[in-house]
Amino acid sequence: MGQPAERASRQAAEPELPPGQRLQRGWPVTHYGPVPKFRPERWEFRVFGATADGEKHCWTHDEFSALPYDSVVADLHCVTKFSMLGAEWGGLPARKLLEIVPPAANATHVMVWAEYGFSSNMRMADFASERSILATHKGGELLTAEHGFPLRLVVPHLYAWKGPKWVRGVEYMTADRRGFWEERGYHNLGDPWLEQRYSYQEEPGDGPEL
Repeated sequence: MGQPAERASRQAAEPELPPGQRLQRGWPVTHYGPVPKFRPERWEFRVFGATADGEKHCWTHDEFSALPYDSVVADLHCVTKFSMLGAEWGGLPARKLLEIVPPAANATHVMVWAEYGFSSNMRMADFASERSILATHKGGELLTAEHGFPLRLVVPHLYAWKGPKWVRGVEYMTADRRGFWEERGYHNLGDPWLEQRYSYQEEPGDGPEL
């Protein structure tokens, strides 16, 4: 649902860390599996599922690079307990993607798909947050391959596993279902301020209906 206004204003006044986090200088490389090789001639970004027009929408790398570019300054909180504060991310705002390809009226969640079939689910409102961004740059420089080039999702108000590296598509969904790490014991919502790290912490309604 995004950050409450009072939390956002409090963070703007003085940086603070979510519970259990430590301040990180620099940016560690953390990911599961190998770094994929980028082949621009084969790369495609897709939006599919419960779109308003019922169609799948695709972009080549050149076409995606021509979409509206913006930047946000936002933190990154990793479930491994480090936090990187005040990073500048550049790319396509998630809310702009939702304008370009509107979801159906009954779409409630998204599944973000990345290389090797990796996936991460979240509520539509989390994806649509004003600071969620499909990032191609950090600090004005292109992302490195280890940090997700050519595209990674950043959702600052959720733990960083909710923002996959090497993103290849977004699926609009009319019901929730768990992604890669969510199926392996991580919390379905992943709010660092509530320290929602693991599935055993879930309250009724936090996860998909069985």
